[in-house]
Amino acid sequence: MSFLPESSAFILPLAMFAFVSSVTPGPNNSMLATSSANHGVRATLPHMLGISVGFAAMLLIVAAAAGSFLALFPTVAPIVRWGGGVWILWLAWQIATAPPESDGGPRNILGFFGAMAFQWVNPKGWMIAIAVATEFARPDLPLIPQLILIGIVFIGVSIPCMLPWIALGRWVGGAMRRSGRLRAFNIAMGVLLGVSVVPLL
Repeated sequence: MSFLPESSAFILPLAMFAFVSSVTPGPNNSMLATSSANHGVRATLPHMLGISVGFAAMLLIVAAAAGSFLALFPTVAPIVRWGGGVWILWLAWQIATAPPESDGGPRNILGFFGAMAFQWVNPKGWMIAIAVATEFARPDLPLIPQLILIGIVFIGVSIPCMLPWIALGRWVGGAMRRSGRLRAFNIAMGVLLGVSVVPLL
């Protein structure tokens, strides 16, 4: 289609970028592993879908407005980055100090809509969205069709990338639950979540 970039020069590099950004440690994957360890795979699937759909929607909005908006309001980006970072550090503390579900801990960390909303305070998500807007969207072609295609690629790539984190959390959580050490896993995931946001700030 003439209003989209050629697939050979667009989709493969974009898919590789989506893979690397989705499979590497970060706030979303840390929280998925924690949720799976404490509540199981089935309870974590809405969280995973919320991440995928929420980030694609955020990507569309941020990429469409990033250039002109950030040019007009350059102070917004650091405010969002630091505000989101502080919120994630608070969330890391909540995860690290929460008892396992079997000991009266919280039933869920985030559901579908909570995970969608979380993308807006995730500094890693903002960095990825702005990078996609500047590196993959071509100014000589209509923007909206490109962004829709980018969103579809990210959804298709991110879900398989998050499944290993859910499986890891379930496996580790099951082993530690049997040994009575699930709380130690929660502490480790809280620390990982906190550490993951530091380089982004």
